[in-house]
Amino acid sequence: MKWIDIPPVWLGIALMVVWQLGARQPYDLSFEGPLVQFLGGLFVGAGVVLMVLALIEMRRHRTTFVPHKEADSLVTKGVFNLSRNPIYLADALILAGLALRWDAPLGLILVPVFIWTIERRFIVPEEKMLRRKFRMDYARYEQATRRWI
Repeated sequence: MKWIDIPPVWLGIALMVVWQLGARQPYDLSFEGPLVQFLGGLFVGAGVVLMVLALIEMRRHRTTFVPHKEADSLVTKGVFNLSRNPIYLADALILAGLALRWDAPLGLILVPVFIWTIERRFIVPEEKMLRRKFRMDYARYEQATRRWI
């Protein structure tokens, strides 16, 4: 089950559920409208941009973006100055945005479930590794920058 231990798999599963909810329209719930479509597109776009900026910053610092692998350096610049987890935040924005775009109001319930899963499965262990490796530097970063936003 190691293949499931990466965030894109969890995001993919959540997106499949949201897509199904949008296709089936349970309880005849709907968000229809151009404003909702625009907002959904805005969330997806913001998520993609945030993810790309985070990956660029990690590459610039020559460190891994692969979960459960030890980081070579502590990245605190760029979007990491706004959030300690910009890639996971981007995933949540994309999930919320596609729930809106696919007209799946019940799919929005999955956003906090996804965040909780990612936090327990990836963020908490990653933060332990960073605390152990970067000690005071990470402690200062943790004090100055929120986990999400």
